[in-house]
Amino acid sequence: MARRTPPLLRHLLRGATDGGASRPPLAHAEPRRSVTYMPRPGDGAPRRVTLIPGDGIGPLVTGAVQQVMEAMHAPILFETYEVHGDMTAVPAEVIESIRRNKVCLKGGLRTPLGGGVSSLNMQLRKELDLYASLVHCFNLQGLPTRHEKVDIVVIRENTEGEYSGLEHEVVPGVVESLKVITKFCSERIAKYAFEYAYLNNRKKVTAVHKANIMKLADGLFLESCREVATKYPGIKYNEIIVDNCCMQLVSKPEQFDVMVTPNLYGNLVANTAAGIAGGTGVMPGGNVGQDHAVFEQGASAGNVGNEKIMEQRKANPVALLLSSAMMLRHLRFPSFADRLETAVKRVIAEGKYRTKDLGGSSTTQEVVDAVVAKLD
Repeated sequence: MARRTPPLLRHLLRGATDGGASRPPLAHAEPRRSVTYMPRPGDGAPRRVTLIPGDGIGPLVTGAVQQVMEAMHAPILFETYEVHGDMTAVPAEVIESIRRNKVCLKGGLRTPLGGGVSSLNMQLRKELDLYASLVHCFNLQGLPTRHEKVDIVVIRENTEGEYSGLEHEVVPGVVESLKVITKFCSERIAKYAFEYAYLNNRKKVTAVHKANIMKLADGLFLESCREVATKYPGIKYNEIIVDNCCMQLVSKPEQFDVMVTPNLYGNLVANTAAGIAGGTGVMPGGNVGQDHAVFEQGASAGNVGNEKIMEQRKANPVALLLSSAMMLRHLRFPSFADRLETAVKRVIAEGKYRTKDLGGSSTTQEVVDAVVAKLD
């Protein structure tokens, strides 16, 4: 029995015989996934996420995320808790909520300078053992910057180093601050960096250090990175001293791919890379451990804005929106993540709605409305 040729196939065959004159143009075809995402049974059930609006502009930008999630009908249920930087500790019920939900989205928490009040950001990271901080710094189409082809992922050890919090006054006028580096923490952050590079098709991991001066502490960090690097022969590994790293970042940032750092260096490197790629207001990030993850603005996570921005309601929500896309992927909702990220990038590329830090004058709400309008 003769096999029937489908109409579309006949049309394509005719196009091949007549030199392609009758073929429809394909250049503007919408991209589609060639292989679909196949969820496991039950993956579509709504997920509870702990929400900490935080201080300053935090409630404004977390509110922006809530609006976009609602517009997408994303399967997210937020449990909101009031936490502020002037508290002596993160309330126990907040920690319990994050432990139960496994995932948290937070705005900035103000950290008082000096005095005896510790950083609640640090408390969260230590309490939940969120040992890896990840900040993705990359060029956004339509946002002019001095450098192009910037696509850097900074992975920072989050629980020790200069941020160990071990300080005391030896005698009046003399303060001692201890930097703690352990092989255990150095190895696991190195493993996370190489695993991230492997899973995301990254080609190089650069370890940032100051082992020429801190020979034991940073020397141990490098030793751990080198040991892990031998297990990933397909990924190039190199090392750079932190001061040279900063100079190289501002002169030739495109040479970097994934960067793994001890605690303090990572904070400095991530903020520098963010400034080069477009500013802290557009760079996503998060903190992850074995069991929990907290997503927040990638660089300057303690930035809570100023009074004028809050009064005018002109905080930039882009960084937290993109961090929320990271969160959606973490929760195995890739289609929602793609829609959100694509909509944000379309708004940036169009250039009509931008906050002051990106050269515009839009309010937070105007940016949110523009993103919602661009959702597929």
